[in-house]
Amino acid sequence: MKYYDKLIFELSRSGRTGYSLPKAALVSEAPLPANLLRESALELPEVSEVDVVRHYTNLSQMNFGVDTGFYPLGSCTMKYNPKINEEIAAHPLFTGLHPLQPAETVKGAQEVIDTLDSCLAAITGFEHFTFLPCAGAHGELTGLMLMREYHAARGDAARTKVIVPDSAHGTNPASAAVCGLEIVVVKSRPDGLVDVEDLKPLLGPDIAGIMMTNPNTLGLFEREIRQIADLVHECGGLLYYDGANMNPLLGKVRPGDMGFDILHLNLHKTFSTPHGGGGPGSGPVGVAKSVLPYLGIPQTSGFHGNFGVMMRALAYILTLGRENIKMAGPLAVLGANYIKESLKDVYKLPIASVCKHEFVYDGLVNDGAREGVPGATTLDVAKRLLDYGFHAPTIYFPLLFHQALMIEPTETESKETLDAFIEVMHHIAQEAADDPEMLHSAPHNTPIRRPDETTAARNPIVKA
Repeated sequence: MKYYDKLIFELSRSGRTGYSLPKAALVSEAPLPANLLRESALELPEVSEVDVVRHYTNLSQMNFGVDTGFYPLGSCTMKYNPKINEEIAAHPLFTGLHPLQPAETVKGAQEVIDTLDSCLAAITGFEHFTFLPCAGAHGELTGLMLMREYHAARGDAARTKVIVPDSAHGTNPASAAVCGLEIVVVKSRPDGLVDVEDLKPLLGPDIAGIMMTNPNTLGLFEREIRQIADLVHECGGLLYYDGANMNPLLGKVRPGDMGFDILHLNLHKTFSTPHGGGGPGSGPVGVAKSVLPYLGIPQTSGFHGNFGVMMRALAYILTLGRENIKMAGPLAVLGANYIKESLKDVYKLPIASVCKHEFVYDGLVNDGAREGVPGATTLDVAKRLLDYGFHAPTIYFPLLFHQALMIEPTETESKETLDAFIEVMHHIAQEAADDPEMLHSAPHNTPIRRPDETTAARNPIVKA
């Protein structure tokens, strides 16, 4: 362990401090009430300023992010965030706003929201958006509550079920359950698309709607979406669009034109705000004209919501413009198919058709398994990638495949980066065939080796 890999408490020495200030002469003491005083001193590390700076600077260099390397995280669209977005969002005239200012003094901020509303409406084919939801899952819940209100206002209280494909994001059934709706699963065909014949008998007077993303979680475009929309509408239900996979459609196809009635967008995915670790996020919900009368909720949450995320999204859209935003989707699709085709000889490809922004392998063609030696798994591949400076893709999701490895390069990566990733993935496949133990014990070059993830999940240590 290097010196600055230690915990800050391990660097602590009694009596050491990071500052030396003169005693304040013009400020009188104001003792705290006894009931607010601690019974014992707060246990804080005692360290010098230089030790603090070095400690946290070294910690920051252990982080992996889009600014430090390739991050092909399928289903999450971890694309690069252009720095002009950060510059605009950090402008003092925006960051200096106080959340309790009178509305008439923040008309510029309101114009940002109104302009973003118009841009997103044009991109998606919907009427208007509310920016109240602070994340994608929050957007799902909001959209489902709108669906429920739509039916309640029509006196259609029997519609208590929501159809969810078996390939859906896990948040879809979770959001429906939180909303008090019953989940009905529709199966996928062997080609990865919704089985329309399985859908038909599920439709009836108890169906509130269906939740879908298109492209779906396997990165495949639901070619029969108009037929699905017609069937659901004919039975009186609504279509909800999970916007997590909107990235490949930018400027090309609009969910509103497919027949969807409600959608949420992940501004922190499709529109390039960096995310992960729980935030920041923004999941605005858009509605078709038929649902617009039920959008009787505030346009934003308290204090204009995650305003910085909205600023970045608007900067991203306006920087690309109407013409250039049309390039984002096709480039994302091109990159995904390039990787898919380049590695299908060494990684199992369960569905060989053209994908959109992401695709899924199902483990290695040759995992190196032999008598007494277990083969390399998807987890082993993911851990070994860290040794080569690449973040691992999403693994073991979707649940349709036992050794799922989901890859999404996004449109921001160069061919050189994709070629380097392909070369490393080929190298790892060869390592697995020759010496799977090399992968079982990976990573070898990271500050922290492979943790016992099962024990960590079952017996978490949540405090020092």
